Amino acid sequence: MNGPPVGEGGFALAVCAEMVFTDLPFPERVVRISDAGFQVEMWDWSSKDLPALAATGAVFSSMTGYLHGELIDPDGARELLESAEQSLRAAETIAVPRLNLHGTGLDARGLPVRPQEVTSGADFLRAARTLERVAAMGERHGRVFTLENLNVAVDHPGVPFASPRDTITLVEAVGSEHLRLNLDLYHAQIGEGNLIELVERALPWIGEIQVADVPGRCEPGTGEINYAGIARALRRLGYEGVVAMEAFASEESDAALESFRAAFA
Repeated sequence: MNGPPVGEGGFALAVCAEMVFTDLPFPERVVRISDAGFQVEMWDWSSKDLPALAATGAVFSSMTGYLHGELIDPDGARELLESAEQSLRAAETIAVPRLNLHGTGLDARGLPVRPQEVTSGADFLRAARTLERVAAMGERHGRVFTLENLNVAVDHPGVPFASPRDTITLVEAVGSEHLRLNLDLYHAQIGEGNLIELVERALPWIGEIQVADVPGRCEPGTGEINYAGIARALRRLGYEGVVAMEAFASEESDAALESFRAAFA
């Protein structure tokens, strides 16, 4: 389902169409990204014209894998599973291989619908049971769900299971090839840092890596993260998955895409 890699390190490069070329209609954003040689990532599929996106011929790397719900509360878990099933059917239209999840539902500002500052051992067990069912659904449909780490200091306060430690714990506990990590290095830098060691530790469970620079959440090269060093580490480790730029353009979108390409060349 993946197109040929753009980077020279054996991994493919993708760009989130939600955050660049924002003055264009969404299908035109997809075309611009695809024509530049990248795969395409997107968020909420329910607001998109999926047949129109399929007609672009772009290769899609991932999209949001649920519309409502959460991992812990029984009613919320039922909502999540129902919308994950809907997302799997939508994924068939544009051949998306990976569907992304968070610790709980997020509103339009990225804030948790039901904030939870502290999670207990029982919460982890309930979340793992929900994710086992999600992974089974992914296996039936030939898709992979990914669980993304988030930062609670800047962008997503109150989201449970936000840290890489928590997402790794849950994905490892489920132990399915159909539940992997969406390892977001922008969020991890704000929360923990030590990114290369984090990638090394998480490598067996990674389904996709997302990047943006800190501060500002713009393209690589605009902040403090040494993405060229991370690219070298990924080549050393033999990573062959997708690296996706989920970042705003600091100035002009085409230039942002080229800065991303250069960082991972």
